[in-house]
Amino acid sequence: MWQAPTMSAEPESTSQTQSSVDPSLGAPSAKLDMRKTIILGVVGIAFIVLIFWKVIPQIGSYSEALASLESMTWIAIAIIIATVVLYLAVYGLAYKAAEPKLTYWQSQQVNQAAFTISNGVPAGGAVGLAVQFGMLTSFRLTPTNATAAITAVSIWSTFISLGFPILGVLALSASGSADNIAWVGPLGLAILVAIIVLFVLIMRSPALAQKVGNLGNTVLAPIKRRFSRFADLDVAGPIVKFRQDMYDLLRRRWLLLTLAQVGISFTQFLILFAALRGVEGWGQGGTSPLDAFGAYAVSHIMLMVPITPGGLGTMDALMIQLLVSSGTEKGAATAADLVWRATSYFPQIIVGIIALVAWYRRAGQAFATRSVGAKESEGTH
Repeated sequence: MWQAPTMSAEPESTSQTQSSVDPSLGAPSAKLDMRKTIILGVVGIAFIVLIFWKVIPQIGSYSEALASLESMTWIAIAIIIATVVLYLAVYGLAYKAAEPKLTYWQSQQVNQAAFTISNGVPAGGAVGLAVQFGMLTSFRLTPTNATAAITAVSIWSTFISLGFPILGVLALSASGSADNIAWVGPLGLAILVAIIVLFVLIMRSPALAQKVGNLGNTVLAPIKRRFSRFADLDVAGPIVKFRQDMYDLLRRRWLLLTLAQVGISFTQFLILFAALRGVEGWGQGGTSPLDAFGAYAVSHIMLMVPITPGGLGTMDALMIQLLVSSGTEKGAATAADLVWRATSYFPQIIVGIIALVAWYRRAGQAFATRSVGAKESEGTH
């Protein structure tokens, strides 16, 4: 992961960072192209239906999955519920790791609300960003700090999505089940190393950030010459500004961000493993922890394919295939995936809706109080 820059790089205070950004430019845009949104939504739903209707039955078995689910004991179900509760609890740490001024519940509200909108609304990413920004500023963060927190959490989530497939290949290699996906490790490692090196260079100093930006402009020069709409495109300025805005936060919080994001992904794996043990039977052998983790971690690569929200369907199909390839019975693999998907998806949607309603009511009261206070203040002058 990213290391803090050396002491030779000049320190930048939070106040300096805040003053360098026009707050009016900090809010993410919530404007949506309705036609594009509808098309993406229809395409996404079509892919989900296709995968669960045609693809998964080819690699798994719904009938055997049903039989496996019916054989689960109440103790197995209780263990799964406990892992879900742990996962939901850890999920609330992401924004607290990025911004210490937030309370745990505020951090939980922001992340769960974002999950609900992004995964429950077709092409809801833009709306999710705007809602996150609105929530954070209502919690008395400056526009600059709110944008920085959103950016930091998003970047670290991407790092984990790229890093976990590498860990998955290592786990499957250790168990002897990586023959068919050995290529994922080197490819993922190359991409991750390239991104981290570029990221470190940008964060190390303003001069290096400027050089990276200039290099980007050079690489894009043929495109700018060929397409007039990109003629004025300049990546150097935004990269330097990004470094200026994010330096202080990442220098102080990179380790906590890493622990929070790893914790979220690992506790989600615990749900899958508890589901596998539940359908296979606790104390009766079954899929090894290495094979289970390898299948779960490698399937993270499907999160980078933006066809369906949260890798719904695409991640499931790959995970089932990898589990079956590792020796898991088709019914057990399918049942475990369905339990994992249901228990890590629907409870979050419910919690996210509760978070949105609670925030909406409280934010409305807070903004109303501020408006009254501002009017009274004007009346005294």
